[in-house]
Amino acid sequence: MGTKGRSVPRVVCCAIPIARAAGKVLVVTSRKRPDRWVLPKGGWELSDGVLEAAASREALEEAGVRGTITRYVTTIPSASATYHFYELDVAALDHDWLECNERRREWVDYAEAVRRVAWKDELAQGLMLSSLAPRR
Repeated sequence: MGTKGRSVPRVVCCAIPIARAAGKVLVVTSRKRPDRWVLPKGGWELSDGVLEAAASREALEEAGVRGTITRYVTTIPSASATYHFYELDVAALDHDWLECNERRREWVDYAEAVRRVAWKDELAQGLMLSSLAPRR
């Protein structure tokens, strides 16, 4: 896969929404592939300023998640995008949110989250570098 007509790869910011006390991750269904699960993610926009703000905005738009970015996880480059991952400690979930009619969301444990996003290598890699990953 190439840069899809762009001269440089797209900057993608990804939130890993965590309910730390429960050890759970919030995953959402993909809009393009409703049978697949993803982490909230999307393109950085100039109005976001910093990358963390974009990750937080995407979590709110795609999953109705409100919380605090608590940790930078990693940056993973691919041919078409550069993914920046941030842990987001969830404080609240909105009942209605921007994409609530286009996505489902579900709390799952770490192992299940990795299994669900495994179809998208970058998402699985980012999640496996999070603080929820078992210590080696």
